[in-house]
Amino acid sequence: MRIKICGITRRDDAELALSLGADAVGCVFYSGSSRGITVQQAVEVSLGISGLGMLVGLFVNPSKREVEEVLASVPLHCLQFHGTESPAFCRQFQRPYIKAVPMSQGIDLNKVDGDFAGASALLLDSARGGQFGGSGESFDWDWVGPGMGHRVILAGGLAADNVASAIKRVRPAAVDVSSGVESAKGIKDAEKMRTFIQSARVAAQGLGL
Repeated sequence: MRIKICGITRRDDAELALSLGADAVGCVFYSGSSRGITVQQAVEVSLGISGLGMLVGLFVNPSKREVEEVLASVPLHCLQFHGTESPAFCRQFQRPYIKAVPMSQGIDLNKVDGDFAGASALLLDSARGGQFGGSGESFDWDWVGPGMGHRVILAGGLAADNVASAIKRVRPAAVDVSSGVESAKGIKDAEKMRTFIQSARVAAQGLGL
């Protein structure tokens, strides 16, 4: 099971997250987010990756040109789409991609998975507040049906005190956290990252994930 720390705005936070055992860090390229950063800031963050992990770029209903402009300067390993992007739009950039799914009761994840069969994974996040992720609120993990865990990156309201329970319930391929490891929006807290990663690793190892 992999661990992703999203909403990274500073090189030091990226370096620290990876040194603590995270597998990937994410930068938000969406001006409507309090964690959104510029291409120049992302280039600086990328210097802290140094082959230690993956750098993921998060977009919300971008134009093709917007994505291409980021890719021209920032060495993203993977793209993450949080809007209403179509499968064709997501796959055109010749990069692995993750499709975020706003979770609600009765959602047919099997259909979404079929529609986005080319995605590396489905990132399941809270749909509350009309936000595109980062709300700090969780959804009902029972909405994730059996057998879907291998396609799932679990997000939404995760923190050190509930990530083990979430992993045991869903058995995801990865977990994703942003606000749950912050001291302020966009500023990561070293101890919160440490305890989150430790809790997630222990839970995953106990399940053989």
